[in-house]
Amino acid sequence: MNLKQIVTIVLLSATTSVVTMWGYNRYVRSQEYTYQPSSTDSGKVPSNYAGFNGLTGEAGPADFTAAAGAAIPATVHIKTKATRTATNNLPRNSPFGNLFPDLDIDDFFGNRMRSVPQAASGSGAIISEDGYIVTNNHVVDGADEITVSLNNKKSFKAKLVAADPSSDLAVIKIEAKGLPFLLYGNSDETKVGQWVLAVGYPLTLETTVTAGIISAKGRTLDINSRQSNTPVESFIQTDAAVNPGNSGGPLISIDGKLIGINSAIASPTGAYAGYSFTIPVNIVKKIVADLMKFGTVQRAFLGINYPRENLSDEVKSQNGITEGEGVYVMDVPADGAAASVGIKKGDIITKINSVPVLNAADMVGQIATFRPGDKISVTYRRDGKEYSTNVTLRNSAGTTEVVKTSILDKLGAELQSISKEQAKELGVNGGVMIKSISSRGVFSKVRVQEGYVILKANGKEIKNVDDFRKAVETADGGTVKIDGVYPGYEGVYPIVINLNNAN
Repeated sequence: MNLKQIVTIVLLSATTSVVTMWGYNRYVRSQEYTYQPSSTDSGKVPSNYAGFNGLTGEAGPADFTAAAGAAIPATVHIKTKATRTATNNLPRNSPFGNLFPDLDIDDFFGNRMRSVPQAASGSGAIISEDGYIVTNNHVVDGADEITVSLNNKKSFKAKLVAADPSSDLAVIKIEAKGLPFLLYGNSDETKVGQWVLAVGYPLTLETTVTAGIISAKGRTLDINSRQSNTPVESFIQTDAAVNPGNSGGPLISIDGKLIGINSAIASPTGAYAGYSFTIPVNIVKKIVADLMKFGTVQRAFLGINYPRENLSDEVKSQNGITEGEGVYVMDVPADGAAASVGIKKGDIITKINSVPVLNAADMVGQIATFRPGDKISVTYRRDGKEYSTNVTLRNSAGTTEVVKTSILDKLGAELQSISKEQAKELGVNGGVMIKSISSRGVFSKVRVQEGYVILKANGKEIKNVDDFRKAVETADGGTVKIDGVYPGYEGVYPIVINLNNAN
């Protein structure tokens, strides 16, 4: 191939390329759509970015060093020891007995009842310079010995001040002065998406800090119902890594404030799987103050029954219940706070003190920060109209008195004064119905079922929960003889409970 032929081929190729590109730009590219954000032309920002400073480009990377530096010295390692009475639980006709018919099973295992030492550990947050520490109830529950280690390796014996199974919180005390401690934040002001730090002693490691964001608020797991008939759950959910051993440790805002006490994880394996749950500090503050001042929580009740479990679509439809629009009132006990201001079955609670409540956890979390006798504003919807009223909260006995003991908690039952209509049907002046019985407590040890109505206690007529509380408190030797009935059945059914048998 000569030079002339080569030049001809090159020129032909170049001409073909130019023609092809001209045709592409003229007939093909002119049909393409290129996305142009509206903000590029008009400077308009989408409504979902209102107030978001990140668009300015001025926000720097998050720095957790100051918050971690404040929290670490005030976070402690808690170790407990307890002695449990255990049994081998092997019946006499077990396979061992069949194999060795001449041997007593106790020859293998010793006495069938024996003491078994147990050890556990968790975390805690120092809340005062003189040694008061908040942690989870489940960290110290049943402990015979509590040891607290500071971040500087100093170790102290601690004593239990008081505990509240309903919220899974406890206060312990060490004898020390001049300790670093955490400042309370405000959990109501926390927002989904904000940075948080979890601090504690997970998996027997030394002080560990993990970071994450608040993933959700107002969560309920129904785990505190295992240890209480009146559980308080309105958790902050985060994705900060929390593992066994973190329980009782602080959740910290980026400005170093305590915004919650880490309490639980949701996991198919028992180890961290992306979901951890924290008791909001506004609930912690109130309960800790009660435990330190009264020795028991002054629990306030609005006085309504509401859906606590997932209801079927059919039940929701029948009762007009709409998810996420408030708390449906299923019943209003006669001696409760709500009944006194005219709240009725079918009403939907939408706000507490102007704070929206989308579900039961939101409502429980708000009311848990108040005491009996406190007055709150309740907004509710009835027949499509919205109403507001002031309600004076009451205790479980239907009064505003300070509860100095938790004697009714020992019973392990949810009690409710019967209504005037129920009393009329039974032909009595009043009574107290057992709404539910837990697996722990005095009532779980006697033959009594839910629905039982208490009419007398140690010969005294019982008209309401407060009457029953007084009868129990004044019981001689801790023994209470109860007379009651089951609605729909004839006859009086007596039972005897012994308060000394409480767990």
